[in-house]
Amino acid sequence: MSRTLARGTRVTGAERTRLAAELAPRYASGESIRDLAAETGRSYGFIYNVLKEAGVPLRGRGGNTRRKKD
Repeated sequence: MSRTLARGTRVTGAERTRLAAELAPRYASGESIRDLAAETGRSYGFIYNVLKEAGVPLRGRGGNTRRKKD
């Protein structure tokens, strides 16, 4: 996706479905929500919601997990 969406404009219906179809495979291939948000000019929360509404399995937060040492 090379275009930036205007911040604050509503993205609904077919446009939202098309956006989800473009972003879902990119997220599934390893791009982060933050990267997708920066490229589209939308917020992290917007991209998160579009992916979630599209039924995309979201990755965990990652980072160091704390486990008790034996």
